[in-house]
Amino acid sequence: MGVAAGAPAAYAPQPLEYTIHGDNLQVARVKLQPGQEIYAEAGKMVYKTPSVQWETRMSGNSLGEKIWGALKRKLSGESLFMTYFRANGLGEVGFAGSYPGRIQAFDLPAGKSVLVQRDGFLAAQPTVQLSIALVKKIGSGLFGGEGFILQKLTGPGIVFIHGGGDFIEFNLGPGEMLQVDTGCIVAFEDTVQYDIQFVGGIKTAIFGGEGLFLATLTGPGRAIVQSMTLSKLRQELAPTATGGGDERSAFGAITGMFGSDD
Repeated sequence: MGVAAGAPAAYAPQPLEYTIHGDNLQVARVKLQPGQEIYAEAGKMVYKTPSVQWETRMSGNSLGEKIWGALKRKLSGESLFMTYFRANGLGEVGFAGSYPGRIQAFDLPAGKSVLVQRDGFLAAQPTVQLSIALVKKIGSGLFGGEGFILQKLTGPGIVFIHGGGDFIEFNLGPGEMLQVDTGCIVAFEDTVQYDIQFVGGIKTAIFGGEGLFLATLTGPGRAIVQSMTLSKLRQELAPTATGGGDERSAFGAITGMFGSDD
């Protein structure tokens, strides 16, 4: 997949000073030195100081790369553009997610990657390359829900990601497995294998309230799980509009899978 944003990995990033402020509505407060730059998903900025200039760009070295990268991002449900922030003097800029949750920073070495849920990317140093990673197995694409399209972030540099509720972190050993609701995955290292499996019996699928499929993560590597997903938050805020989380939703999912196209 082509790179959607970021600079060549050979370029060494400047040290980045930042703090993550708050508890469950967190803000990443990034201090920029003169000439230092950071890019972010459109609409994620909370504030900036006047010394920080911003510019919206379509990333890529050529027009073709820019258009192709923008199309891939649009297909993944993300915005077409990235916003770049550059400090003319000492400055600060703050970033936050679009719903209640937490922020996690990754300091990625050169060539090291982390895979993130499709709406999880917040901001990163320009040396971090952002691309769209598609899950390899067709079963994952058909039934993986929110887990199908992932964002791949490759170092060197610091990247900030956002997820819902609280975070649970796992350090999986070689061959160690973890089964997770597909929408609850926040991020995992590229050494972790990702697959989708059917939950078991049809009774569990219909009445269990957990959906039809689970994501299986196999170590070695680090994985982060979130306690609240955006889809669950929407269900609780508007259960009538979304169909709620009871067995009626499961019946709807099944009839939608096996119904006709008419």
